[in-house]
Amino acid sequence: MEAAMFRSLIEVRSHTSDRPVTPDEALRPLATPARAVQRTYPGAPHNADSIELERMPRQEEAGSGAVTPRRQSDDLEMSRPTTPDPAPDAVEAMASVWHPFMNRFRLLAVCLANLGNALSDGAAGALIPYMEKYYNIGYGVVSLIFVGQAIGFVVAAVLLDVLRAKLGRAGLLGLGQTLMTCAYIPLVATAPFILVVFSFFFVGFGIAINVAMGNVFCGVLQNGTLMLGLLHGSYGLGGTTGPLIATALVTVAGAVWSRYYILTLSIGFATLALSPWAFWGFEKELSPAAREREARQDSSLMLGMVTGLKQGIVLLGAVFIFAYQGAEVSISGWVISFLINARGGDPSSVGYVSAGFWAGITLGRFCLSGPAQRIGEKVFVYGLVVGAIAFQVLVWWVPNIVGNAVAVSIVGLLLGPIYPCAVAVFMRGMSRRDALSGMGTISACGSLGGAVAPFLTGLLAQAVGTYVLHPIVIALFVVMLLCWYGIPAERKRTE
Repeated sequence: MEAAMFRSLIEVRSHTSDRPVTPDEALRPLATPARAVQRTYPGAPHNADSIELERMPRQEEAGSGAVTPRRQSDDLEMSRPTTPDPAPDAVEAMASVWHPFMNRFRLLAVCLANLGNALSDGAAGALIPYMEKYYNIGYGVVSLIFVGQAIGFVVAAVLLDVLRAKLGRAGLLGLGQTLMTCAYIPLVATAPFILVVFSFFFVGFGIAINVAMGNVFCGVLQNGTLMLGLLHGSYGLGGTTGPLIATALVTVAGAVWSRYYILTLSIGFATLALSPWAFWGFEKELSPAAREREARQDSSLMLGMVTGLKQGIVLLGAVFIFAYQGAEVSISGWVISFLINARGGDPSSVGYVSAGFWAGITLGRFCLSGPAQRIGEKVFVYGLVVGAIAFQVLVWWVPNIVGNAVAVSIVGLLLGPIYPCAVAVFMRGMSRRDALSGMGTISACGSLGGAVAPFLTGLLAQAVGTYVLHPIVIALFVVMLLCWYGIPAERKRTE
């Protein structure tokens, strides 16, 4: 009786047939279904009594009465976990100066190149009075050497990553050092002044490559701060000894000013022999992630440099470094001419003042960077710039050559740590993604400042006198203070 009532309420139909269900089939107990697909590999473990879940057929498939069975291989592929993409910021093993083995020679190569850069930069100011006398030209014309060198620097900054992608580091360093070494040949030969200006263009091109490759290489090593200290210390050594050698060569030995560049030519040949050999095969030692990162940077750096100025900290940083390098190069290039013409100094004596300025910069970077980090770069830079203004005013208004020489050295001491402090603040204010393009923009603007300010100083000096050096430099210091004030307060990185 109960079975008959149950059969009258329930009717079971199959998916594939309209055949009526017999009473025996309706009362048969349900059996546990078997597993559809065996899953025993480690990527997708299953319990022994588990069953495979299948996708339900669509409406039209169910209504048609026939469902196409899925292949077992498709199920296996879909059930396997996908391989995760490598994290973009995955931690990589950092290279050191000892590993790979060639890194020790690479560090030597970039330090030697930076020494040659400084020997060229530091001696220009000491040799300018002798260039003027030899070619019978004025301040405005001789200042074209600064313009030529800065244009070469900017052109190299624009082409740097394109050339690196084409030539590799060894080829790029070889190209830059070849152009730089060949540029010294007309200088040694005391060529006509127009060729001297073109020579300084190629010198600037080579210096830009050396500086960029040296900073990038040393910055990614273990103890990168120490390695960068060695790199910039070699520049300070060259900037200090260059004016000393140039002045002694011209005044004591009585040689023509151009003979000084025999020294830079020799350093250039040594660097040309060492750099390509040391960096040969460098790209093969990079990890796959580093190669991919460099490829992305090569394709997007120029666009990033253009759009980087839209960021407030990049724009303010670019103007700040523009003013900083403009003041630095103007002092180094024109202070000796000021002491000779406005103070009546002896060229054989005041030529060493430029060496004192560079020695102050070197000493300041080594001795004042630590206190700046402890006190705070933001506050410390204010004190440095205000102190530099005070001592620059003393150079302007105190008519004493010895006092002026000491004050110029103190200005260099105060300017020394400003650049590394500013770079530290800029880097903390930018995301890791924007740091490369942002710093590239800031560096390019700094090079432009190193050309515009000394060139304007030379033009105005020819019109009204060399004393214009001081109001121009003080105005640049004020611009630095305004930009530094406008840089937003540091915030904690959230990435």
